Amino acid sequence: MRYRFLKEHRGESGPIRKAREILGVSKSGYHESLRRRKSNAQIEREALEQFVKDEFERHKGRYGYRRIGRGLRRAGIHAGEKRILNVMRKLGLQAKGTTRKHRRAKAVEKGDPRVNLINRAFDVDSRNELWVGDITYIPTDEGWLYLAAVIDAWHRKVVGWSMSSRITEKLAIDALDQAVGRENPPNDYSLVFHDDQGSQHASRAFQRCLESHGIAQSMSRPGNPWDNAIAESFFKTLKRELIRERPYRTREDAKREVFKYIELYNNTQRMHSSLGYRAPCDLGRGVA
Repeated sequence: MRYRFLKEHRGESGPIRKAREILGVSKSGYHESLRRRKSNAQIEREALEQFVKDEFERHKGRYGYRRIGRGLRRAGIHAGEKRILNVMRKLGLQAKGTTRKHRRAKAVEKGDPRVNLINRAFDVDSRNELWVGDITYIPTDEGWLYLAAVIDAWHRKVVGWSMSSRITEKLAIDALDQAVGRENPPNDYSLVFHDDQGSQHASRAFQRCLESHGIAQSMSRPGNPWDNAIAESFFKTLKRELIRERPYRTREDAKREVFKYIELYNNTQRMHSSLGYRAPCDLGRGVA
């Protein structure tokens, strides 16, 4: 360990002789260590550390040891999850994360006009069976930027989105219209759109939009985020992996970054544990 320390830090803190004396290393022993070749195990260990670091930085610190392990295996580099976890701890690499908070659901009262067609059954067999939607806010120096998203529960792809400085029913309608234009679902009410009973999604204008596209509407119970877990999870991940990185000076700056995250990363690259650590676009291609 002392020889390794001298190798890695020689020249950083004055003459090597003084450093040898402090660490109790002889001159002959030090020079012999310089000529000594690295073992195969050491070479393999250092290579794995570099691979893990590169994968971690490629995803901007968003991946933990499980996703990094799967990313490396796709590249032909095989290492156990426990080993990768130990490497990350050694290198001081920690994925972005938050402490989970649990809230108690609001009790359902008699006569409560709630329509929940899903009841948390988010597993579907194909695309365009179940879409979920919600709206979140993004802080900028100019004020809030609101983001409405429509997510297909089958492959967790964001099929429609819209951003605006105002939180109105038009924001929700624009996201839905984009999703319909991209996915072209059947106009026969076989597709269900589930939301959290926000005023924008509960508005008559949004309901007319659903009716015009032949889409059935389902709503969460008030105060129960688990009823719309897919949308909640997406926004939580978006804020953890992107929004909290830095403040945005303008709404346009935020729009550009959110667009890149959704279209160029989340939909095409990011592994989702619910999909067996595949990206949304992989599901259609049958990538393992």
